[in-house]
Amino acid sequence: MRLRNILVLTYWSYSDALIQSYTLPYVRIIRKNLDSKSLVFLLTMEKDFVSSEMKNKIINDLANKGIAWLPFNYHRFGIRAILNWLTIFFKLIRLIIQHGISTIHCWATPAGAIGYWLSLVLKKELIIDSYEPHAESMIENGTWKRGGVAYKTLFWLERKQTQRAKHIIATTQGMKDYALKKYNIEILNFHVKPACVDFDLFSESKIKDTQLLAELNLNSKIVCVYAGKFGGIYLESEVFDFFRVAVDYWGDLFRVLILTSHTREQIEGYCDLAGISPAIVISTYVSHSEIPKFIGLGDFAITPVKPLPSKRFCSPIKDGEYWAMGLPIVIPENISDDSRIIRDYGIGSVLEKLDNDSYLKSVREIDGFLQKPRNETQKLIRLVASKYRNFALAEDVYKKIYAERS
Repeated sequence: MRLRNILVLTYWSYSDALIQSYTLPYVRIIRKNLDSKSLVFLLTMEKDFVSSEMKNKIINDLANKGIAWLPFNYHRFGIRAILNWLTIFFKLIRLIIQHGISTIHCWATPAGAIGYWLSLVLKKELIIDSYEPHAESMIENGTWKRGGVAYKTLFWLERKQTQRAKHIIATTQGMKDYALKKYNIEILNFHVKPACVDFDLFSESKIKDTQLLAELNLNSKIVCVYAGKFGGIYLESEVFDFFRVAVDYWGDLFRVLILTSHTREQIEGYCDLAGISPAIVISTYVSHSEIPKFIGLGDFAITPVKPLPSKRFCSPIKDGEYWAMGLPIVIPENISDDSRIIRDYGIGSVLEKLDNDSYLKSVREIDGFLQKPRNETQKLIRLVASKYRNFALAEDVYKKIYAERS
């Protein structure tokens, strides 16, 4: 292997699940495919204050894995963000020159925007990972307007990234056709890598933790679990309307476990709007390392991604984690490849519409799963997880890009 230094750009905070489960595992795989003396720099955008003690811990933890951490402060799109990125841009130019960095590897197109300019100015190799239509997604979920500066800027930069990147790693095969249709660009070095799952962390041993079941009063209950947020690309009131239908069907047997950063006040507000008792909903925030044993308390899970056109090209991280824990999933139509996989293998329920009739149909389908021997259902679902979310898929992609050319 030849010496090769890499700069990894992200647009997320280090503590975010998108770094912990969606970026770091792959950065470690990349590092493994490089010479032992090669350097990997990881840039994150920190939204919250990070203490000096925590910074030092993260720096040391990453250094032991051969990764150098570059934390910068995050600002929302606007003048401050532009000025902030200009400062970061020149710091990165100096870093790239100083350390002889040859490759700029970007996670998603917002980070790819800065990566594009760096690669253009310094004539460096550009790789776009987790390639999805972010600009279109922001229009669909109502965050941006199609005529706005933010949308026009990112859409243009997404096209330029697609044009310039040496390799593009998408989460679904459909992104190749999307690029041809939207950008009129045929991608040559195109790879597919879904959001993979750590089967050692999300293991059978963490299913139905007896102590936690007792602590949360979930023994003999039918538990729907959701790990994530509401709003933005995720449904809101519709999720709690689904819960109301489930309560009507199962009565006091039904409980909801939500692993989220939303406040209890926000959760209770959603419950009030849906006309359900907040007492049936347990909400808490847990670290990523604790999520498996909490997810493992569930009997089924829900993935409330809004069924928008761009979501056909995403790869929900949680689906792989739910599957690894043997949970059937309720999901809207046309979400990634996952809606099709769930329907094809019969390992959950696909919501045909977002209305009470569809919710009731899904509840009945889930009830059908619950009547079957749990170990048989878990075995089938974990086999699907192994086929579609195994890190071996990512290993193959990064080996083609890095190891075989080193």
